[in-house]
Amino acid sequence: MANRRQLVKRRASVRNIRKITRTMQLIATARFQKSLSRATATKPYANKLADMVAAASRKTGESKQPLLEEGDAKRSALIVLTSNRGLCGGFNGNVLRTAMAALKERRAASDEALDLHVYGKKGINYFRFLGEEMAVSFAGIADQPTFEQVAAVADKLMDAFKKGELRTVDVCYMQFVSTGVQRPAITRLLPLAKVEPAASGDDAASARDVAYDYVPSAEDLLKELLPATVRMRLFQCFNDSAVSEQVARMVAMKAATDAAGDMIRLLTQQYNRARQTAITMELLDIIGGVAAIS
Repeated sequence: MANRRQLVKRRASVRNIRKITRTMQLIATARFQKSLSRATATKPYANKLADMVAAASRKTGESKQPLLEEGDAKRSALIVLTSNRGLCGGFNGNVLRTAMAALKERRAASDEALDLHVYGKKGINYFRFLGEEMAVSFAGIADQPTFEQVAAVADKLMDAFKKGELRTVDVCYMQFVSTGVQRPAITRLLPLAKVEPAASGDDAASARDVAYDYVPSAEDLLKELLPATVRMRLFQCFNDSAVSEQVARMVAMKAATDAAGDMIRLLTQQYNRARQTAITMELLDIIGGVAAIS
């Protein structure tokens, strides 16, 4: 039977841990709500931007745009989005496994060089441990990325793509579907696929039937809209990653809090049994002493 003093100390330490995990769960919940609001607020702008790009593309017809065509370069880029902090369950592990699978597949399929652009301390430490060379390793983007930070990243990638230094650019991140579903995904950032109107149903029909007057011309306007689309898509990837991280941390901390509660109950039962055993032994000693002198 365990010593009662040890059980009391262990139960006190587990209670302190439960307080910490419970606090972290509440913080993650608050950050999740804020991140979700940010991600949701950008969707109307992204949808309208897709409608305008689709309409301008139909107007220009077969006009060639550098961001829409794959180049001949022998080098591509893979952007990996991870977190700066841990305690978020399998969030980083799932993203990194997906990135490594894509990396091995690309290397096995061709001799094309693949540059790793890793954002987040966890991903940087992981690839550094494996000895993988990283073209970009940056941990300065916080849990709530700003559009200015992401736009600077997108502009550098677009410049390299236009100069013919990169053939394709992909993003590996945790896609946020709902509060209960987040999936690791790889999406193509450059070259841009054919952009379709974002509306659906009757709204889609009305979006296709709208006649726009373009000033300047549709081709000149498309030169401005396509880079904006790239920036917005990358910004959505960062936002999805931030929301998914907070969901994973919220779930992980809730599980840790529940496990700590179960352990406290188990330690309390063990303490009560040890205490009852000690009391019984003391009573037996008293009864034995009385029997000896009577």
